[in-house]
Amino acid sequence: MEIERRWLVDGWPEGAPAQVWHMEQGYFAVRPAVRIRREARVGGPVQYVLCFKGRGGLAREEIELPVPEGDYTRLITLLSGPMIQKEQRRYPLPGGLTLEVSSVDPALDSGFFYAEVEFPDEDAARAWAPPEPWAAYLSRETTGQPGESMAAYWARTRPRP
Repeated sequence: MEIERRWLVDGWPEGAPAQVWHMEQGYFAVRPAVRIRREARVGGPVQYVLCFKGRGGLAREEIELPVPEGDYTRLITLLSGPMIQKEQRRYPLPGGLTLEVSSVDPALDSGFFYAEVEFPDEDAARAWAPPEPWAAYLSRETTGQPGESMAAYWARTRPRP
């Protein structure tokens, strides 16, 4: 189960991130979402992940399965468009939470930034208020809004077969 809140943001926040990740991902389907991703923390090993995401806003089923590199290479040839390029920076928050800020397709006109925080349960997610200095940065919440998922972005920006 994935429980997260999401915001549109303007660029990277102030402060040094704890970790930086580079990712590329593509979608085989958007309802439900079936995604393939290549991800690596800077200086770390590369991981290949096939992900299934159910419907939902604040909470939804998410199943992630590791994929061998050879299968990943074969699977991405089945995508209808070029991979989404992402850089993600992770910032520690009070209470052991992490703010993940992503720059999506920065070389394209459709590129944008978003942030998300994952929670251990729905009550914690609903009760959480962004602490200072994050409150102003996280002012445009999009959790549960139609058309604000990465799968929806894929559908808007990638050619369909």
